[in-house]
Amino acid sequence: MKIIIHGGFFSESSTNNETKIAKQEALARIVRESYAFLKHNSALETVAYAVTLLEDDELFNAGTGSQIQSDGKIRMSASIMDGLTQKMSGVINIEAVKNPVQVAQLLLDSDDKVLGGEGATDFARKMGFAEFSTEIPQRRTEYEAKKQPTGTGTVGCVALDSHGRIAVATSTGGKGFEIPGRISDSATVAGNYANALCGVSCTGVGEDIVSGAVAAKIVTRVTDGFSLCDAFDKTFEELLPFDGFAGAIAIDSTGKICHRHSHPKMVFASFDGENLEVFE
Repeated sequence: MKIIIHGGFFSESSTNNETKIAKQEALARIVRESYAFLKHNSALETVAYAVTLLEDDELFNAGTGSQIQSDGKIRMSASIMDGLTQKMSGVINIEAVKNPVQVAQLLLDSDDKVLGGEGATDFARKMGFAEFSTEIPQRRTEYEAKKQPTGTGTVGCVALDSHGRIAVATSTGGKGFEIPGRISDSATVAGNYANALCGVSCTGVGEDIVSGAVAAKIVTRVTDGFSLCDAFDKTFEELLPFDGFAGAIAIDSTGKICHRHSHPKMVFASFDGENLEVFE
């Protein structure tokens, strides 16, 4: 059993060491808690659990800590994919829901697996998700001051369970100040993808990740016989012509973990029950 999570890039914390340390400590705590959960649950259940914990932590740009769009509203996106069934579901630009990843998880059992905007929000209400204000003071201060965020904040998790099953989940609060209706990579196969051999979650600039089809390419290359690290090398090389800003975490069916970013510094943590690694 193995698990790896990411919390996006150190944007605001590049000049704030306290925030940087707080994020590292939060990731260490969450990856340990999620591994403990994995001991008694499936990979699919675990990635939803881990991303829920990340969404609940206002340090990260997802769920409670989501950025504010140009019209003053918060809209979030999330997806989940089961490597065993190769089914993916997600929500795009959902509003006033504490945990978008949980809504995405419920959609796995629906005929309509990816919902956007009002449809996603209405589905969440019908399924019992109460209206929830995700705004925190820091995000409002950034919005009022019209500071342009880097748009590199996303959270995600890849897990390999005791039965060899792989799953992945990714969630984001967007890049901040975007045009309402903008689609990020997080609820697409470019940002979140898995099959029986590999699972990948991405973070960075959504437009670059979509242009590079990053997650889907890595998983496809592993399926076609590439080693996990070679699949990363080839895919990230293809970002170079347009200076693509991306980071990715992955686990393959052998338990190999790989991670890469095209621009420093992505924050992530992995745990296998004995070895804890927290990176920046």
